[in-house]
Amino acid sequence: MADLGWPELSIIALAVVLLFGWKRMPDMARSLGRSARIFKSEVDQMRSEPDATAGPAGSTTAGPADGTLSAADDRVAAADAEVARLRAELETRRHASGSH
Repeated sequence: MADLGWPELSIIALAVVLLFGWKRMPDMARSLGRSARIFKSEVDQMRSEPDATAGPAGSTTAGPADGTLSAADDRVAAADAEVARLRAELETRRHASGSH
C-alpha cells in the first residue's frame, strides 16, 4: 500500500470538500462513524457466537443451527427498522433546514 504523507492527505481532503461542500462534512463524518460502529459491533458479535456450521472434528453440517437463522433474521429486521428511522429523521432535518 502506498505511503500517504501530509501533501497527499491535504489534496484528498480538499477534493472531498470541493465535491461535497463544507456544510455536509459533519453529517458525512457522523454517518461514517455510525457505520463503522455498527460494522465493528456486528463483527464482534459474529466472533463471540459459536460457529454453528462446524460439527465434530471440524466437519461441516448442511446448515446453521435452528436458532441462528431466526436470530440473524431478527437482527436484519432491526437494522432495517433503524435505517428507515434514520432516513425519516434525515428527511425531517432536510425539510426543516429548507434544503432538498
